[in-house]
Amino acid sequence: MAHATIYMGVTIPQFLRGAGRICPAHSALTVLRHSAFCYCTVNGTLKSKRKMDHLERTASNFRQEVISQAKVCGITNESETVKRLRLAIANKDFTFKAGQWVDFFIPGVSVVGGFSMCSSPGLLEREGILELAVKYTAHPPAHWIHTECTLDSEVALRVGGDFFFDPQPGDSPVKLVLIAGGVGINPLFSILLHVADLHGYREGKGNAYKMGTVKLYYSAKNTKELLFKKNILGLMNAFPGKITCRFHVTQQSSQICEELQPYVTEGRISEKDLEKHVSKDTLWYICGPPPMIESISKLLYNVGVPRNCVFFEKWW
Repeated sequence: MAHATIYMGVTIPQFLRGAGRICPAHSALTVLRHSAFCYCTVNGTLKSKRKMDHLERTASNFRQEVISQAKVCGITNESETVKRLRLAIANKDFTFKAGQWVDFFIPGVSVVGGFSMCSSPGLLEREGILELAVKYTAHPPAHWIHTECTLDSEVALRVGGDFFFDPQPGDSPVKLVLIAGGVGINPLFSILLHVADLHGYREGKGNAYKMGTVKLYYSAKNTKELLFKKNILGLMNAFPGKITCRFHVTQQSSQICEELQPYVTEGRISEKDLEKHVSKDTLWYICGPPPMIESISKLLYNVGVPRNCVFFEKWW
């Protein structure tokens, strides 16, 4: 029987307690490029591992040492199948980078969840709030969120993940292309919000990181399943020309509402869509189902994007 430690009523496996480590003092781009290579085989094909639980699948990923209590302070329905949680974080030392995820410990639930943040690090700094958007499944943590979680429910969180965008003031400006499929929008929306914060901070103080343009391609079955769409439209309006988005729907049967129509394409994201963004100062972030990641990555390599500029997060 494995040794375990009890933390606020949550069982934390012993191997996980030892997994926390200090991130080397490399630039964000160096760390990200390293993580991208870690997911590739010698011939460049992305390998899908067998289906494992969150802790097993991410055992080799970076994890912070800090575990914090958190209290649910808001619950909204982001879509018919996705709930959005607002969590008040108790520990002032708790931080994360845009794109990372949390180990989600629930009292009385033995299975640990893994959910990407869909809020910006800036919201945590300003208000002590972190947000998650979780799709309903039978998996115990997701099932608990959809059926038992209430306002003031208490959980514990630990940050992890090697997929993030965290430029520093001295870094060279880059452009971003974010490519999301389904609920894979979560970490990319966090990055998008962080980019908005970077633009806003620079406009306010004039000495922060100089952010390049960002293009989001977001694919879902239909417009009802496009999460955060009103927020994304708001960001485009707030930062015209700096933040742009194209929504793709693959199984739309109803009429597309007028507000979304100018930004919606029926059909999958294509090579023609992406090749116009290829440049030496562009980084590509992809999150979605493994087949989508494999297809988009191969497409990017075929149009000349260097492998060390393509980063992805797989969620099964």
